Amino acid sequence: MAEITESTVILGEDSSLDAAGDQPVRSSDGANNRTPEELVAKAIAPVKKEFLRPPPSRTQSDAAAEPKKDNSAQSGLVKEKKSKRQLKRERRQDKKSALNLCPVISKTGNVDSCPYKDNCRFSHDVEAFQAEKPADLEGECPFLGSKEPCPYGLACRFSGTHQERPHNVNTTCSLQKSSEINGLNKDVQKLLWKNKMPFPKSDAQLKKLGLTGPNKALKNMLEGEKGDLPLNNSNANGSNCGVTHDSTNGFDHPLEVSIEENGSDDLVTDEIRPLKKAKNEVEEKHSAIHEGFMTSTEQLEQVYTEKGALSDHTMMETDISLKLHPREKKLIDFRDKLYLAPLTTVGNLPFRRVCKFLGADITCGEMAMGTNLLQGQASEWALLRRHSSEDIFGVQICGAYPDTVARTVELIDRECSVDFIDINMGCPIDIVVNKGAGSALLMKPMRMKSVVEASSSTVEIPITIKVRTGYFEGKNRIDSLIADMGKWGASALTIHGRSRQQRYSKLADWDYVYQCASRAPDTLQVVGNGDIFSYLDWNKHKSDCPELSTCMIARGALIKPWIFTEIKEQRHWDISSGERLNILKDYVRFGLQHWGSDRKGVETTRHFLLEWLSYTYRYVPVGLLDVIPQKLNWRPPSYYGRDDLETLMASDSAADWVRISEMLLGKVPDGFTFAPKHKSNAYDRAENG
Repeated sequence: MAEITESTVILGEDSSLDAAGDQPVRSSDGANNRTPEELVAKAIAPVKKEFLRPPPSRTQSDAAAEPKKDNSAQSGLVKEKKSKRQLKRERRQDKKSALNLCPVISKTGNVDSCPYKDNCRFSHDVEAFQAEKPADLEGECPFLGSKEPCPYGLACRFSGTHQERPHNVNTTCSLQKSSEINGLNKDVQKLLWKNKMPFPKSDAQLKKLGLTGPNKALKNMLEGEKGDLPLNNSNANGSNCGVTHDSTNGFDHPLEVSIEENGSDDLVTDEIRPLKKAKNEVEEKHSAIHEGFMTSTEQLEQVYTEKGALSDHTMMETDISLKLHPREKKLIDFRDKLYLAPLTTVGNLPFRRVCKFLGADITCGEMAMGTNLLQGQASEWALLRRHSSEDIFGVQICGAYPDTVARTVELIDRECSVDFIDINMGCPIDIVVNKGAGSALLMKPMRMKSVVEASSSTVEIPITIKVRTGYFEGKNRIDSLIADMGKWGASALTIHGRSRQQRYSKLADWDYVYQCASRAPDTLQVVGNGDIFSYLDWNKHKSDCPELSTCMIARGALIKPWIFTEIKEQRHWDISSGERLNILKDYVRFGLQHWGSDRKGVETTRHFLLEWLSYTYRYVPVGLLDVIPQKLNWRPPSYYGRDDLETLMASDSAADWVRISEMLLGKVPDGFTFAPKHKSNAYDRAENG
């Protein structure tokens, strides 16, 4: 990557255009004529007057008379969304392209190295590939310093620096320090595709809790329970019959279930720690598979089947389905640790690495849908990947029904290395809520209970929950449930101080968060969430409510990830544009290591960098403010920075975000388009659950 300083930045002619490319950016909103106190009352960032941009001088009639310029190509915005058929056609054409070189040949440089020969679906024409390959980018290959050569070989956009790779075998291997785990095993994926993956632990717990089979539906009917009723389970005579819910089929034919109001005390008699057993033959076979001695799908299916049969047989002799007491679980101490929230789209592994470097203690992966994980979707499993620097790492899953969540939890515990699993019960996105997951669970407390009980009793790692205050504004629910959540089996509860209906409008209700934390049992750690944007916000919430274990940081980290450094060092960091650019450089380097240094990896890194830049422009440097610290709900006026780079970073134009990406990743390809995933005003709404 090229070395860039503040003095090398040149603003383009359209740098003052907005995201649409044909209108000037917003004026200073009358900031020149208002006092800092008046601006703060209007939720406008009180930027010093000498840095404010003057309002446009041209009149409205002049603007109407002037012909509009078509800057859509320069702004990088998408006018029309491509259809699925068109995208499929483009993928087929891309496969036939000479640029789609066989990965094996690209890595080795030998045309005869591909085991598929003429049957390979990739191109084997090295000369045609090199003729069409874009020019190398400036900078070094992100895999330099490794004992092994670059995994992308000829396809690497930094291939010209490969010969500079040190050959000393004693050189520290950067890849070993930057290792990633929690990949999806191909044989496991095939079992999930075929719906042949057994789930002995979760099925045993579901059976014990009465959450599967026909007996539960009949029992609910006889006792007149007013909780969730089974769907699609009536036969022609009108009587209830058992319907097995297949988690891998999504939410099409769910079996809604609930449990008795009496609580979980009646379900467990003797909560004793099971004796530790020596590794049996089935477990040894399972270990052998992961060590590479057994790799076929048939062998893996046989092992899981034997394991399931063994569990069923053991249950007849000793009740292994007794869930562990919360004190017997592996616990994580969240107290006073800096917790980076799971963030949709932007909270990817490279971003988490940046936050870890800047002081985050606990990280959590992006929300993954349980049904997609159970279907073996590779894109969903990618959300579970963990970097070696994430010493305390959890994954967040989302599901609508106990069997879906319990089986997902068992699968993650079996195949991944995580420290805790967080169940999302607060996501406000419509597509999630309409399926009965996320915030929809807040209206079904009995199903919330069954989801947590089934999942927490299936695995030994801690199960945590993330919720909002309630579904509807003014109808909070958590205060009436929090006393029982520890009994359900949850180790920690994160409360976002907004309702689902409120989304991100208005400020978070921290008084209600404090109220809930004071009612929580000692066994349940409570984490607060909402509007933390400085170390003063952090200190205030911790001092106002000692019962809070810690505070989760979400959008504040998106806008300024160095907030973790500010909290640990207890200062307002007046970070320079050069220091901010170095953070972006680190992100790009981590992104190339994660997504790849070839053509596709570079553009994937660029895409997620642009998504992140759609948040970072909202940061106003400390040295430009009349009142500090900046609040999360403040809308920055249009202003000049202290140098050209700082001015560029403050632009709300997508064209300028693209320009910043070109500084780090070279020119965008022909026909490049970009539209932020989060199009709504993030001061009011955002799609981060």
